[in-house]
Amino acid sequence: MGEAPGSARQAPLPIGTAWLSVVRCVMASFVMLLRREVQLPRGNVGRVIRFADGTEARVYRETVADRVPRDPCFLAVSFRLIGVRGQGHALFRWESLLNTPLFIGFPGFVSKLWLAHDSNGTYRGLYEWDGAGAAERYARSLWRVLELVCVRGSIDYRVVPGVRRDDMLAGPDALTGHAQPGERAWWRVGGTR
Repeated sequence: MGEAPGSARQAPLPIGTAWLSVVRCVMASFVMLLRREVQLPRGNVGRVIRFADGTEARVYRETVADRVPRDPCFLAVSFRLIGVRGQGHALFRWESLLNTPLFIGFPGFVSKLWLAHDSNGTYRGLYEWDGAGAAERYARSLWRVLELVCVRGSIDYRVVPGVRRDDMLAGPDALTGHAQPGERAWWRVGGTR
């Protein structure tokens, strides 16, 4: 592609490439789970994250791998599910734990904050990744999984090299200068409570 990670031109990987990456991820995930290299800490659960677009969402789960990034980056993914309303959101949040093997085994995964839907019905995942290229590959592979259950045109992601997840949570200054002109601000954290 030749573009910088997180650039405005986003597209999923070719179907075969993406699904092969997902299969490899699932196999690696089960090894990680058997070795107990993944935790579900509760420290951020319940935290409300405000975004620069005026929305906010509550963290309902956190997943962390036993990995320290050498080249940290922040990844935000957003999507809206087809036909999920009312109690369906609670069912999705419960079921989503089963989706864990679809991402923890991707090369470079460090952590994920799972956010409940906002007032627009949009879900977000806020990740820390080791390497912007690895984060980009994951997001473009994940796209193929999400497109099976998401509203067309609702999948979006943003990769921000050099920003750690905890720095992003500490305040909006961590993401200053990373927005592109005219870009939607759904991924920029404006604060937490």
